[in-house]
Formats: sequence, structure tokens, C-alpha cells
Amino acid sequence: MKCEVSSHFIRGAVMPFVQPMTMMEFFHKSEGVWFTQRTVHHFDAVADQSGESKLYVQVITLDDPRVKTICESQGIDPASAKGGASFMWQEHDDDREPNPDQAAVLIDVPDDETGRSGKLLRNQGYVERIPVVSRYWFGQDGILTIDTEYETNQGQERCWFMTDDFRIRVSTVRMMNGVYLMTYCSERRYLTEANLAQMVQQNLSRASS
Repeated sequence: MKCEVSSHFIRGAVMPFVQPMTMMEFFHKSEGVWFTQRTVHHFDAVADQSGESKLYVQVITLDDPRVKTICESQGIDPASAKGGASFMWQEHDDDREPNPDQAAVLIDVPDDETGRSGKLLRNQGYVERIPVVSRYWFGQDGILTIDTEYETNQGQERCWFMTDDFRIRVSTVRMMNGVYLMTYCSERRYLTEANLAQMVQQNLSRASS
């Protein structure tokens, strides 16, 4: 898939930015392909690390069989779920299609009708590759916070959108041996050639009107 990194200034001129305030709104705004630049700080003798990757996000609807499977594996009624999303990572210079069998699948189970807080059911965690249940909530400022208790680690991730096409993720992990990790990621949305052609046409139409 040939893509270009988007310009949020162009997109911002077309559609006003709205901060997501529920998990499904967050998933829908995140859907697509993202270019991720990350820095990992180790609070011990290990040197810091940095890298680049692609993140593929796809919204999962309620009729997807993975919703029922993951809910039942955690003893939760699938009727309480609102949907979910799959997340797949790939090296930045890897042009192959990502393997969906390696995706992390998250299912949203909100606490109430507001959707501002709830549980995230994952088929595999980011830190430990095992099924896990996280707690999430959205602040008044639109910042999403996710707390996760693993078998041997504690993790917290915070994520927010700066524009429709640029978002920030900051996560911390505390190991049982006391070691801390902190990861900072800046993510820009990729646009396909079809997206770019549509944006050019929209700008040409405005210029001629």
C-alpha cells in the first residue's frame, strides 16, 4: 500500500476537529494507518531506545464474532459490549500486508450510557502477550487514560489527539523488580493516493468558487 503522511492543516480546513469522548468515538477517529515515532526511556542501566513503525487500526462492529469470543473468555456478557478495534504493528519500511492473526483486539465494555469510562477486554496485552482486562476513562480535556494490571507488571497509557491526523501516546510500565519504563509516541496519519486526490479536488473546488 502506497501512502503519504497527512498534513493536518489541509484536513483541518475541510473538517473541524472534535475530541473523542467515548471509546468507540476514539476507535473510529483512530481507524486507518499511522506512522509512529517512539522513544523508550529505561529507568535503569539500559540505554534509551527509539524507532519507527506503522500502526494499523480497524474498527470492529458488534456482529464480529471476535466480540462474543473475547467477552465470553473473560466471563462478560457480550450484550454489554459496544464494539471494538484491532491493532496491528509493522516496521516502517515493511511493505507487506500485516498479519491479522497477530492483531491485538480490544473490546469496549462501557460502565454506563455516557461511555466515558469502562473496561477494555484484550485478546493479548501490549506488555505481556496474554488476555487482559484494562480500565479506561476520558477526562474533561479528552485525554484517554488506560490502566492495566498484568501478572508481573503494572501499566498506564494516556492518549489524546492534537488534530484529526496527529495524536500522542505516553505510557509507563512498572516491573515487579522495581524497574520503570516510559514510552513516548507521536503518531501521524497516513493518507492513500485516493485520499490525497480527493483533498486536492476539494481545494481546487474552493479556489474556483
